[in-house]
Amino acid sequence: MTGHGSDLGAPDEGRALAAAGATQSSGAGLDLDEVRNRVLAGLDNPAPGKSSRTLGQILRGNLFTLFNAVVGGCFLILLALGQWQDALFGFAVIANVLIGVMQEYRAKRALDKLTLVYSPTARVLRAGSVIDITVADVVMDDILVLRAGDQIPADATIVEARRLEIDESLLTGEVEAVDKLPGDEVLSGSGVVAGSGTARVIRVGANSFAHQVTSEARRFSLVNSELRNALNRIVRWISWALLPLMALVLNGQMKALGGWTVAIESGSWRRGVVSAVASTVSMIPQGLVLITSVAFALAAVKLAHNQVLIQELPAVEGLARVDVICLDKTGTLTEGDIAFDAAHETTADDGPEWREVLGWFGADAGANATARSLRTHFASSGQLRPLSTVPFSSARKWSAVTFDTGSASGSWVLGAPEMVLGHGNGDDVKTLGRASELSGSGLRTVVLARTAHAMTPEQTDQEQLPTGLRSVALITFREHVRADALQTLAYFREQGVGLRVISGDNPNTVAAVARQVGFEFDGDGYDARNLPTNIDQLGTILEDHHVFGRVTPAQKRDMVRALQKRGHVVAMTGDGINDALALKQADIGVAMGSGSDVTKAVSRLVLLDGAFSHLPDVVAEGRRVIANIELVSNLFLTKTVYAILLALAFGGLLWEFPFLPRQLSAVDGLTIGIPAFFLALLPNQHRYVPGFLRRALGFAVPAGAVIAVVILTVDAYARLTVGNTQDAAQTASALSVSVVGLWVLLVLCRPLHKKRSLIVTGMYVGLLGCLVVPVLRDFFDFELPSADLLLVCLGAAIPGCLGIEIINRIRRR
Repeated sequence: MTGHGSDLGAPDEGRALAAAGATQSSGAGLDLDEVRNRVLAGLDNPAPGKSSRTLGQILRGNLFTLFNAVVGGCFLILLALGQWQDALFGFAVIANVLIGVMQEYRAKRALDKLTLVYSPTARVLRAGSVIDITVADVVMDDILVLRAGDQIPADATIVEARRLEIDESLLTGEVEAVDKLPGDEVLSGSGVVAGSGTARVIRVGANSFAHQVTSEARRFSLVNSELRNALNRIVRWISWALLPLMALVLNGQMKALGGWTVAIESGSWRRGVVSAVASTVSMIPQGLVLITSVAFALAAVKLAHNQVLIQELPAVEGLARVDVICLDKTGTLTEGDIAFDAAHETTADDGPEWREVLGWFGADAGANATARSLRTHFASSGQLRPLSTVPFSSARKWSAVTFDTGSASGSWVLGAPEMVLGHGNGDDVKTLGRASELSGSGLRTVVLARTAHAMTPEQTDQEQLPTGLRSVALITFREHVRADALQTLAYFREQGVGLRVISGDNPNTVAAVARQVGFEFDGDGYDARNLPTNIDQLGTILEDHHVFGRVTPAQKRDMVRALQKRGHVVAMTGDGINDALALKQADIGVAMGSGSDVTKAVSRLVLLDGAFSHLPDVVAEGRRVIANIELVSNLFLTKTVYAILLALAFGGLLWEFPFLPRQLSAVDGLTIGIPAFFLALLPNQHRYVPGFLRRALGFAVPAGAVIAVVILTVDAYARLTVGNTQDAAQTASALSVSVVGLWVLLVLCRPLHKKRSLIVTGMYVGLLGCLVVPVLRDFFDFELPSADLLLVCLGAAIPGCLGIEIINRIRRR
């Protein structure tokens, strides 16, 4: 263990202590003056700060944007003018802001709750007395008094140890406790499983292991979402263009009404402002942002029914984009427990009593996890009565018992072969060779050895092996691999996803588990103690090797970084605190439901029941969302393109805008909003292909240009001919854009199936209803155009539809 605490880096605190003029006490612990000097020198143990974003910052970040300023300003202007019918678009903006704030605040709360050191107090020796103090009051060189059940509040070095066993799953992920001796290092956040002792604090505060892990885990970040990034990029581009375009359109509207002076004096400026707002709002795909959020939310609800918790909505798409998955072993690929594998007799001289002895070892109240797994295959009769015992110790790696009854009389030892045997005789050499072969295959191997001699009181007290031991059987154990791991990993291989196993366990054991879940490779797992620290070199090794053992938490994080630097989208699965840094760094962190609170808090997805088999469901939902949002984004961006072109054209020509905002809302609803909502929820199994924004713009830009030409043609005819009212001209423009817009919808919905056909048909019926149903016609200010204007409208729309067909064919090629 010594030296592991430096994995995250720590400066030499001894210099600060010397600068404070403090002297070090021994035996009685620090006195009050020494404690005070250390506090003044900043050598106390404060808790990590909160996450990087406050609620106020989250609100400001989501509310005070250029986009919201322009759209919100338009919304308020229309309300002030009493045009509430034209202000319906504002509710989409409000919904977008609320969704953004709620997502970020939820993530912030989860991060702020993170802590590795959850014990509120620590027991220390000061001025000769043992006292309880808060964890924050622990200082450098304090003497910690450790007892079973304690949590270590700061990194320390053992001074005294009385059968002291420490749970180091924090560092390694392995549940077996480790014996500690004087001089060994223990890390903050570790727990005392058994025994007692004292330890001198060597790192506190920001330099302690727990503080560094917690601080990095609390770092605020949002999931890397291609959909969200693309939408934000579009909104950013449009936001910068909105103000000059709005000024251009507003000036054009005022000029079309006779000039600024006439418009203001006559009061017609109100109509000009409403038209300018209609032009501005039509450029903004605010509905696309809302529908994307709704699609994410509904997918998250669906996955929750399958025991998958989505911690951040855009994470729904994440696993569908992943091309490398890094897998922890213990608790992820395996159940985290040890299962009996087989018993291999090494001598034929003993009768069946050795099986009853194994039953006693398994049933013993002090049995460790390995020995307890014997209970499933070896029953204890309860007739064996021990004369003396030596309990298991991870330092000795064996336990022993002496019986004086029947055929089982004598001493029996169960433990690591290299610790129990090795006295040089031929049988021992043969048994050790066989044990090495079994261990090399990844099986945990122990030996059951026997001697006719009873343990002497001296051997029992000093925990010494009895003499004359000979092996009876080699017992092998394996980790219990999750039943669904093999099938799930096979699915990801079929999908072209690279897999890496990175574990803190022995490379041989990791390799054995990896082979059980379908990995094929020669030799053993890669020993991470030999990994380079250079990220580029590390990335090269990760491309060539897929199974790694003895990986520290910092190395797991660096391995994820190295893969990301090489252009991979990386997912990380894990359940232990030692996985937290890598889960935080990964594009998508996946935690097991049985994992630690810290692990679940930093992950984007949590498998509540720990079933790997749910991951393909997450991929399927992600693919559905990505494919459907790409489809509907073509609709929204097409409208944005033609709206921008119309703003430039009508602003430059000084023509009045051809729609009212409410009419544009009707057109948007029928050609984009309503169908987009239903299309976003339909099944869609298209595989993810990078470049969503490029493909969407490749269709939307030419399609939007076609629609803009159609509208200009119809509006120009209405202006140049006599007898067309303004309402009729606006209706003709709305009708022409609706016809072509619905053709865009039809083209994008191909191949048509029953549900898509119903959606398209319903929109045509809706358009007809807006024109002929009096209540709807009056609300939207529609007026049926004259026959000649209607013919021009259809005459412009039909070539527009043909143009859309040509663009779509080019796109598909």
